[in-house]
Amino acid sequence: MSFKIGIIVDSFRLPVREGIKKAAALGADGIQIYATGGEMAPDALTARDRIELLDYIKSHGLVVSALCGDPGGGGFSHPADNPARIELSKRIIDLALDLETNVVTTHVGAIPSDSNHDRYKVIRDACFELGEYAGGTGVSFAIETGPEHSSVLRSFIDGLPCEGIRVNLDPANLVMVIGENAAEAVVNLAPYIVHTHAKDGRMLVKCDPEDLYVTHTRGWDGAFIETPLGEGDVGFPSYLNALRGSGFDGFLTIEREVGENPGDDIGRAVKFLRGLI
Repeated sequence: MSFKIGIIVDSFRLPVREGIKKAAALGADGIQIYATGGEMAPDALTARDRIELLDYIKSHGLVVSALCGDPGGGGFSHPADNPARIELSKRIIDLALDLETNVVTTHVGAIPSDSNHDRYKVIRDACFELGEYAGGTGVSFAIETGPEHSSVLRSFIDGLPCEGIRVNLDPANLVMVIGENAAEAVVNLAPYIVHTHAKDGRMLVKCDPEDLYVTHTRGWDGAFIETPLGEGDVGFPSYLNALRGSGFDGFLTIEREVGENPGDDIGRAVKFLRGLI
């Protein structure tokens, strides 16, 4: 059983096709692409555009590991915003099928630990609708870890009576925001993990995740730091062992959101992961 290495092409801060070429040159197996706006927005891509893009990806020896459908701004926490966000998410699910991937990743907002909290129901209703839609097409709508402890996310998904909601495990988010051990999170979420992000980091100050993800009363700066792979607190050897033990053998998709030279950082990340897998 062997993992596959992916790269979020947007991390290169290049146009999509240039990012695809760069990912191939670095020896990646696949790519993830943001599809919430710009040239990759679903309404910006005709049927012919989608065919041509997929052909371009395949011509570079790559597959699409996932699309990123993160709506930003608290995810699905705000009822007034959800109809438009749900509709966009459905169109991204449709786009995923056209690009021959069965995973769309997203942030849904900070899920409260109290299932009686008003926002819990708001997020749950949105996820149920999207899980039903995704599941009906064979796509996993994968919630990215970070704003809540993995045990809270596990309980939330366990309570959803639909097949389409799964997990995109970002170990750095858990380490940086929650202070949770990444390997232990794998154990909690094992049945639902369909995709992962390869990212590393370190918590600087313990913060309320709601201040970061919902109210935005706290900025990211000073709360945590994203580091190159192997230089943060994820502990990749034990984390990858936990993934192996869970039966996951999918993508470790490199995400680099900071740094002055992301291309070099991503190249080193590919070598780092190759040395471990």
